[in-house]
Formats: sequence, structure tokens, C-alpha cells
Amino acid sequence: MADMPTPARSLLRFITCGSVDDGKSTLLGRLLFDAGMLPDDQIEALRRDSARLHPDGTVLDFSLLTDGLDAEREQGITIDVAYRYFHSARRSFVVADCPGHEQYTRNMATGASHADLAVVLVDARKGLLPQTRRHTYICALMGIRKVVLAVNKMDLVEYSQNVYETIRDAYAELARALGIASVHALPVAARHGDNVGQHSAQMPWYQGPSLLELLETVQVDPLQAVDFRMPVQWVSRPDQSFRGYAGTIRGGHVKVGDEVVVQPGTHRARIARIVTADGDLPQAQAGQAVTLTLDREVDASRGDVIADAARPAPEADQFAAHLLWMGDEPLLPNRGYWLKIGSKTVNARVTSIKHKVDVNTQAKLAAHRLELNEVGYTNLDLDHPVAFESFATNPALGGFILVDRQTHATVACGMLDFALHRASNVHWQQLDIDKRLRARSKGQRPRCLWFTGLSGAGKSTIANLLERRLSALGCHTYLLDGDNLRHGLNRDLGFTPEARVENVRRVAEVSHLMVDAGLIVLVCVISPFRSEREFARSLFDEYEFVEVFVDTPLEECERRDPKGLYRKVRAGEISNFTGIDSPYEAPQAAEMHLHTPDLTLEAMVERLVACVLQEEQG
Repeated sequence: MADMPTPARSLLRFITCGSVDDGKSTLLGRLLFDAGMLPDDQIEALRRDSARLHPDGTVLDFSLLTDGLDAEREQGITIDVAYRYFHSARRSFVVADCPGHEQYTRNMATGASHADLAVVLVDARKGLLPQTRRHTYICALMGIRKVVLAVNKMDLVEYSQNVYETIRDAYAELARALGIASVHALPVAARHGDNVGQHSAQMPWYQGPSLLELLETVQVDPLQAVDFRMPVQWVSRPDQSFRGYAGTIRGGHVKVGDEVVVQPGTHRARIARIVTADGDLPQAQAGQAVTLTLDREVDASRGDVIADAARPAPEADQFAAHLLWMGDEPLLPNRGYWLKIGSKTVNARVTSIKHKVDVNTQAKLAAHRLELNEVGYTNLDLDHPVAFESFATNPALGGFILVDRQTHATVACGMLDFALHRASNVHWQQLDIDKRLRARSKGQRPRCLWFTGLSGAGKSTIANLLERRLSALGCHTYLLDGDNLRHGLNRDLGFTPEARVENVRRVAEVSHLMVDAGLIVLVCVISPFRSEREFARSLFDEYEFVEVFVDTPLEECERRDPKGLYRKVRAGEISNFTGIDSPYEAPQAAEMHLHTPDLTLEAMVERLVACVLQEEQG
């Protein structure tokens, strides 16, 4: 008789987390051992390593199986997320062993973002610690709603039922406060294997499953989203006769003939085919990767969302959101970033930090910036609306990352909470007279010349003479000088990094309006950060923004010192001064680089006039 096919094992993704020395690595190593996942040669190597580190030779040191990095072994701690893949007779597992130290919060959040369940360890001798509360908070923030509380090292408290129940009850209260729906607690002694893979004879008062049994049988909740949602990953065009939209369904189900809408937008169509590698399907559901074809041509591209036409996803460009900051440089409000949500990328900025959260106590604290591993509740502004759902409802449409525009590094992960009301109440008013007509009436092509450089570099002097020359040539111009603007528009701003970001943002928005009015606007601001200059550039159409780097050495700027500012800095009367105790990030690819020691004032202005006139003729 032919063998019956073996049914596929279900997959559980979980993380282990807890305070330093709670025994995460030991627990995971013992779990692998009890699941029968260690070959004989690895067990023999473990015996040799354990004997070398523990001469008494009484127990195997299972932490050696998972503390793979040399630095971890030397320090006896886990400093990075270590992913392990194993299976038992009943289930397959992907486990992330997460670091316990506070400085590795971003590592722990990375592991939690892909997990269905968290195993939180607590040392029975210490009870709940701030790290326990921090890890539980991060788990809740990342959408984990099932937790296994493993009260470890029960052998060191003489297997006391009272100690276990006290910790269990205290953790249950914490979990309720954080919105974690399911907590299963069990007492373990990972070093000896008590209640890890087998029931413990030392704790007959515990009648529940072992850790391995619990992980094998726990039910993973299906996606909570009930309405059909599919972010478009790519548009499939193998030939002229086929156009399909490929992606993974992230909510609900869809069948041939259903009416759908492409978001953001209102274009409607019906599902013509549901194509997969194994052939067409009559219907598909959440979790399946499919290619959809529609019964008519619609404007859909990567990043759009195909949704149920009867119940489409909300659309907005301003949100309240939790943000876990993962960048080495701090988050400064109004700095521009790329926001990636699903397969869509848009420009975004954090307009305000409503508060930051002490992740150890969950207290709300006032904040003007977020540092590495800090969590804040923020307002977000996007340059284009996106289809979304709250992270609690649909993580695929509510979770996002922020990417630094200069380094392309991921600097934050975030969870959308809700759209701000002003996002839907404020609409762009279309006007009959636009930039093109305004520019035509002035006989010129509007643009922004953005002068950047150190204080005393000569930006205002060059721009002032350039405006005189352009005006004599009949051009319509306006000069926005940073010092003059601080007497009015920006008089409320100081010189902290946060204030400098906001200063440049306001100037950029005003210069954008002036270009829209058809003017050639000359902007003179130090604008020390590349990211803010790139934000300014992003407001303009191609070729409208000309970055002019007035490159004067610091020594020469200090020698000139036209406003006496450097003298005050050296006397300790001014702090946060660009080039001295606050950084200046020089342009890397400015359209116009004026190295002032090599050029006369007249020569620099001639180059700029030629640039403007050449653009006019182009």
C-alpha cells in the first residue's frame, strides 16, 4: 500500500524576550534539544564546550547553542536578533531570540514585527522588571496579542507556587493595560528542562501544558481585516495582450466578477481573472499571492491598493501615529523623509511630537525630538494621500517605515492610528490662473536660486548684486534673506537643530509660493542640513531649483565676521553656531559651486546671470 502523504505542518513565528540573564538563550537551546532538533555531533560539541566553561560538568549549557556571536559569548548576553528554524512532530517554528538591553530596543522591535506570539521570560527571583514592561510594551506596539509568560529559574526559588502566582497575576494586569488579549503563564527551569519539553515532577501543582506543547497547539489569529485589500506589488505586462496586477491579498477575499476600486482614487472595474502559478482561481483570500486582471483599462501602478468597491479603504495624507525611532541621528520635527507603506513610497515629515513614551513605565513625556530607541506619538504629513487602515485593524495597510533621504537607511518604524480630521476637511482649490500663465505675463521662467554656506560666506552680498543685475535685465525677482525673515515670519524660532529645520521649512514653502507666482526668487539661508535642502528641492518642479554653494573657508568667514557673530561665539556668548559647535553639511552636488577664494564678486554674479539666462533660453 502506498504511503499516505504527510500533511504540511503549520508555521508559528515567535520571539523570546526578557531582561538580561533571564535565560532566553538557555530556554531556546533546551527547547531545540527537547524537540529533537540537535544532531548527535552538535550534542557532543555542546558537552565539550559546557565542560570547558563549567568544570563541575553537572549540566549542559544550552545557551551556547544560540549565543552564536563571539561578543555574546564573551559578555554572556544576547546583543542581536538570532533567528532559528526548527520543527517538532506537529509544527514548524521560526523563532527570534531578541536582545534584552535597552540600547537594543530597535533590534527587539525588528524581531517582534514578524512574530505571531511572544515568549516573555521573567526571572522568578526578580519578578517584573522595567525591561519586562519595555519588552511587553514593544510587543503590544508591534501588534502581538498573544504572549506566553515563562517564569524561569523556578529551581532557584525552591519551585515556589506562591512566587509564581504573584508574578503571573502582576503580569496579567500589565498585559490588560497594554491591550494584550491572551496570556498563558507557566513556571519553568530552563537549565534543567522543567516544563520546557516535558512536565516537571518538581512542580506537580502546575497542571498546564509544557512550553513545547503550548507552542505546538496555540492558535494563531487570522488577519483581522475583513474587507478585501491588495496592495499592488508590480504590474505584469508579459505581452500586449495581458495586463495584470500582482500582489499579496492583505485582507478579506475576492472572486471573479467582484467590483473593485483602485486607491487612492475612484477608478472602478470588475475582476476578470485571478491568476496564479498553478492556474486561474475562482476566488482568493487573505495571504494568497495572486495576479488580478480587470475587465477594463484603469490607471493602477505599484503602490496602489485594489479594494472592495463597496467598502474601500479610507484615504488621507495626515495621520496620528506611533513611531519607534531607530536612527542614530535624532528625529527632528519637519525634517523630510521617505515613508514606505506597503509597496508605496511618498515624501513625509513629522509635523509634531505630541509626546514620547517612557517604554519602561509607559509614562507620557513632553519631547521636541526622538533619540535612538525612543517611542513617540506623532502627527505625520504626507505629500500624497494613501489608502490605509489603522495598524490594529490591518498591519499591512497601517504599518510603515521612514527612510532617510540622504543615506537611504531605515530610521523608524511606525503604526498609523487614525487620519487627522483636517486631512479630509481641507482640499486643494483649483485656480484659473496658474504658474505658467503668471510666468508668461512676466516673460520669464520662474525658479528658486537657493544660496547656502557658512555665516559670512557672502551669500547675501552675491544675491543682492545678482538681483540688481537681473532687475536691470527686466526680470521679476524677490530676495528672501534669512536674517530679514527672522524679524517677522521666523522671529519665534531659535537656533536649536529643531528650530533650524523649521526655519528652512518655512522659507522653502514661501519660496515655493513665490515661484508659483512666476518670480525668480533668491533665497539666502545657511540651511546647514542636507536633508532640509533636499526637502526644499522636493517642492519644486524639475529645473526650478538651483542650489548655489557659496564655498568660503571657515577661517575667511571668521576673519570677515561682518556681524560680529564669530567674536561672540569665541567669547561664549552664542551657542549652536554653524561651523563652530553646530555642524554644516556641505552640498555634494550643487548646481552652482562658487569657491569664493578663486573668484571675484563680479565673476560669480556673471556665472549666475549666465545660468539664469541660459535657462531662460532653454
